[in-house]
Amino acid sequence: MLSIPGDTPRIPDVQVAPVDLASRVDEALAVQALAFGLSDDEIGVRRHIVLRHLMYPGCRAFGATTGAGRLVGFVYGLPNDRGHWWSTVVEPYLRATASDRWLDDSFVITELHVHPEFQARGIGRALITTITDGAVQPKSILSAIDIESPARRLYRSLGYEDLARQVHFPSAPKPYAVMGAMLPLRRHDGGGN
Repeated sequence: MLSIPGDTPRIPDVQVAPVDLASRVDEALAVQALAFGLSDDEIGVRRHIVLRHLMYPGCRAFGATTGAGRLVGFVYGLPNDRGHWWSTVVEPYLRATASDRWLDDSFVITELHVHPEFQARGIGRALITTITDGAVQPKSILSAIDIESPARRLYRSLGYEDLARQVHFPSAPKPYAVMGAMLPLRRHDGGGN
């Protein structure tokens, strides 16, 4: 059973722990494809991106696995660098809202996905709080599709606030929001993703 300090255990047979994401990248992308609706072509592109990100200094990954070893969720992130592609795309949007200081001394949640069969059980919350609890940076930033969704509600419940909205990434069909939170993330006592 998953137990996160300060939270009520409610995820039977799932453990959140560091994961060798490079060796399990195909499993992780299968989860992301189901959770995010990716095509086979998009999975191929993202595979190369994930493997490249894992080589960046300070990149860390956690997985949610069942007792049988099935990967049902994952998160990875890294210290932000203004020279990274993501930062170069979001920086003008953040500058327009006087929020570009969030790009400095922040830990970026690069990807967070939970298999649809395991959503709304606290796994996403456990993954993001676990990875950010180990960050040395004082704040965290991420991007999420700019619609009201369970993911956005989760992020808000943890203390993330919108820094910029209607952010357009090349080749992404939908606009994103960039969100930021001071660390440690806010804890809460019930429900969740």
